[in-house]
Amino acid sequence: MSFSSSVKEELSKINIFGNKETVKAELYGYLLTVDTKSGSKIKFLTENEYNINRLNKLLNKLEINYKIEMKGKSYEIEFKKSSLEFKKLEIDTEDKIKALARGAFLGSGSITEPDSRYHLEIRLKEEKGRDEIINAISKFDINLKKLDRKYAYSVYIKDGEEISKFLALIGANSSVLKYEDIRVLKDTKNNVNRKVNCETANLNKTISAAVYQIQAIEKLKKQKKFNKLPLNLREIAELRIENPDASLVELGKMLSEPIGKSGVNHRLKKIIEIAEL
Repeated sequence: MSFSSSVKEELSKINIFGNKETVKAELYGYLLTVDTKSGSKIKFLTENEYNINRLNKLLNKLEINYKIEMKGKSYEIEFKKSSLEFKKLEIDTEDKIKALARGAFLGSGSITEPDSRYHLEIRLKEEKGRDEIINAISKFDINLKKLDRKYAYSVYIKDGEEISKFLALIGANSSVLKYEDIRVLKDTKNNVNRKVNCETANLNKTISAAVYQIQAIEKLKKQKKFNKLPLNLREIAELRIENPDASLVELGKMLSEPIGKSGVNHRLKKIIEIAEL
């Protein structure tokens, strides 16, 4: 089962049926995801069994007559537009806002698998509906962004923490815990990989520099110029030949009179300059 489906399964089991206004708000969220502009009937199509069962319960609670049919692998639920009474519905409480968002997500929401990337999206049929969702949810400090698609208006979230906040808002508490577990593991792996890549890059840089330094020293020896170098340069040169993998800091500590990284770097650069003359 996909992560989206498991979230919808959890949401379908939330009991809000003791409050008719909250039930209306959730059904209204569903309706924002379907085309209600024309015709006398509303049709909702889904392959998700939990989703159709939830809509079934909402309609029963509001005593709205409907019929369900199978269309291939999908369920289609149909009811008359005239049976809806939303003119006096105000989304003015926390429970109603949560129900509205939950209905919209159940209607057309999706989440990518959290171990791949962070993306939650809800598609609305009308721009007005999209703005209603954004305005309602903004009261909970959740940043929904707009995205226009062909024949649909979407809201989306691409931040892992924001997605967790949204799931908590609509009541998917178990899904939040699962999402956070995956997110923490993913972020930890990414941090480790970044650190390894950084250390590997630094090591490669150190090795390349050491090879270049050793080549310069060998060139001076071949040209009989090495013994003419000042004592301090000959000492660091010998240490570099003997310790090709050592860092500049480590070389500095090996000197008869230890010096810091910048001092070692200066001496090795001087050796390279002399070799290039």
